[in-house]
Amino acid sequence: MKRRVLLVYPEIPITYWSFKYSLEFIGKKTIFPPLGLLTVAAMLPEEWELKLVDLNAETLDPADVADADMVFLSAMMIQQESFREVVSLCREHGTTVVAGGPYATSSHHVIDGIDHFILNEAEVTLPRFLEDLEKDKAVHIYEDDTRPDITKSPVPRFDLIDPDVYSSMPIQFSRGCPFNCEFCDIIELFGRVPRTKDPDQFVRELDTLVSVGDVRSVFIVDDNLIGNKKRVKDLLRAIVQWQKDHNYPVSFQAEASINLADDEELLDLMEEAAFDMVFVGIETPDEETLKSTKKLQNIRGNMLENVEKIQRRGIEVTAGFIVGFDSDPEDIFDMQIDWIQRSGIIQAMVGLLDALPNTQLYRRLQKEGRLLGDSSGNNTHDLDLNFIPKMPVSKVITGYLRVLSEIYEPKNYFKRAFELYKRLPGNKKVYRPFTKREARALFLSFYRQTFSRYGHHYLRFLWKSLRYDARLFSEAVAMAIKGYHLFKITGMLLEEDVNMYIENAEKAVPGSWSRQGAGAPGNKKKVALQGMKA
Repeated sequence: MKRRVLLVYPEIPITYWSFKYSLEFIGKKTIFPPLGLLTVAAMLPEEWELKLVDLNAETLDPADVADADMVFLSAMMIQQESFREVVSLCREHGTTVVAGGPYATSSHHVIDGIDHFILNEAEVTLPRFLEDLEKDKAVHIYEDDTRPDITKSPVPRFDLIDPDVYSSMPIQFSRGCPFNCEFCDIIELFGRVPRTKDPDQFVRELDTLVSVGDVRSVFIVDDNLIGNKKRVKDLLRAIVQWQKDHNYPVSFQAEASINLADDEELLDLMEEAAFDMVFVGIETPDEETLKSTKKLQNIRGNMLENVEKIQRRGIEVTAGFIVGFDSDPEDIFDMQIDWIQRSGIIQAMVGLLDALPNTQLYRRLQKEGRLLGDSSGNNTHDLDLNFIPKMPVSKVITGYLRVLSEIYEPKNYFKRAFELYKRLPGNKKVYRPFTKREARALFLSFYRQTFSRYGHHYLRFLWKSLRYDARLFSEAVAMAIKGYHLFKITGMLLEEDVNMYIENAEKAVPGSWSRQGAGAPGNKKKVALQGMKA
């Protein structure tokens, strides 16, 4: 039976991660298309009529909802507000709603308005739903924690999107991570034994991906690319050959654990394959906290030295940091600021600890009676902690904001940027032609940032970079443009009324736990960033 299906990806709020204000410089609307929905689309019957709407790049026409037989939704927890709005619109038009993805899998018991939940990994649960649907016997929930063989996963339907609205295109090689971090939900969703695709399969997907349009940047979305080092080395050799055969048309980015720096062969292959960025979970410079959260892979070497080692291969390190751990020392905020400043990491994504559903952390806090509510999935902008921290909550929140105000003070940011610039080698594998898009970005950067309150720091950074190594000047401009977004987001966050969040926390938990040792938060936040208005 032929059906009209609308696949909808809800909007992601503007945060540090969105880079909305940087993307404006290059004429892009959002970072990635929804790979999960594109993969699901490839698993649906060929005779079905499919349309994908990414609310991060376009608006949803109610007429499309009314005309559809079914709406398929997939979302992360941070997208739940937009998710609910789409569900409400579907209910208004009487359109069947099918939901899956991380948010539905972890929180389906509190989500209303869904006709059919397709939970866990779609390779297992979606075929059962489709089979029952044809028999007119589809049930409410399909769930199965079986880990599928992803060598049998189809090539995603990249033809359903306009690649020109995205700054990068996603592709997947593996699922799962071998580590056991207490706060992480990835191991709960995908397991601790990494499952991989075949290198030839990956290359076929890559061929399909680059055939849809002008693709220059490819992000391998694995939560830990190097979870199975032997397999990833085979993959990297295949990518190197593909790059050589195609004259290096794209650069690659990925997420990986810090033990990447321990393997010279792995670094050699990533450098040869033209990887130019890797995201690493640093979390904290405090070794006792790393031990208590089971982030043991981060204590097996000097993290600052490991970061620099990766950077000197031409691979920028971006990183996640967390405050609010039970074992955080009193000076953790100063420690975080100092470590980040020495690291040359310009995109330091600092967030508050968040107890995500179905994690070891969530279960422990629940057992200890310290949970306060559900997670919003937004640990950078939602200052309402969903648990009772050991440190006074007012100290956690004001300390967190102080970290952000310091590391994204333009002078400090550009200092880190120049340190990174000096570490990058000049012999890049992929050099971009200077197109109209790059010219536009450069012009907008000069126009907006030269005449900003931090213009002198911006111009000094560009001048120093140009003198140091002109071959990488485009990298300096890109760093400055990223800074534009980071400064703007920080300025917006620092305008929040911190006292409101602290008072809410005090009401949620009677007693003086949130005030002890907190200092005096009486004035509305005194951590304003100098010159932060972009």
